[in-house]
Amino acid sequence: MSRPTPDNFPKPKSITGGCLCGALRYKVDFPDDHDFLKQSSSCQCTQCRRNTGTLFLVAHTTPLSGFTFLTPTTTLKKFSATPGFQRAFCANCGGFLYWRDESLDEVAVAVGTVDPEYLSKYGFALASASDNLWCENEIKGVTDVMIGKERGIRWARSSEEGVKM
Repeated sequence: MSRPTPDNFPKPKSITGGCLCGALRYKVDFPDDHDFLKQSSSCQCTQCRRNTGTLFLVAHTTPLSGFTFLTPTTTLKKFSATPGFQRAFCANCGGFLYWRDESLDEVAVAVGTVDPEYLSKYGFALASASDNLWCENEIKGVTDVMIGKERGIRWARSSEEGVKM
């Protein structure tokens, strides 16, 4: 198989994933016209770092109508560090699943929660961030030089714009 490029890469029709303990499982069905590169992003805000325990979050945004839970959601908990933006996680294992702007009909799924068989086949489609958000929080010499950060838009947001970082 040849190395994927922005012009040529496999795209899934659907994916599945879930939290660490398996109490929460989901499926995402992508629309036929889904723009995989445009819908992939990374974020370096303090909220995403603290929520995920990583230096940056890689998320893939999809229409909310295509996101469904395959399991009961009794362990699903939601938290809003910034009003109008929810972060969802499993109360059993703490696994962070997604964040979403409640004013939009979409959900940004944490790519790390996608099942390995989909990541190995469709990782480029799901994680080739075209937008790199909150870059003013970059860690000089570490996250500002990471592979993939040279692609796409580099957004800098600030607390003055109403986003707690």
